[in-house]
Amino acid sequence: MSLGTIARTVLLGPDLVARAAARKAGSPAEAWMLCQPRGVRESYVREVVDRGDESVHAEIWMLRQSREVRESYVRQVLQPTLTKR
Repeated sequence: MSLGTIARTVLLGPDLVARAAARKAGSPAEAWMLCQPRGVRESYVREVVDRGDESVHAEIWMLRQSREVRESYVRQVLQPTLTKR
């Protein structure tokens, strides 16, 4: 995910702004990220986006998240994808 200035501002912005943007997100994964607490979004920008946004950084980042964050990703992003198949 390559972030432009506006997208980065929204991702790092207050929860209210990010959640409003989530309603217009282009994918379930984007909506999920925008609905995460600000600290989670900030760590994603710092640990994934700022490092070049390679998929390995995203995978490492996700594995280091709390169980609650990882399980919410499974419930909200991965499982709905599986039921559509």
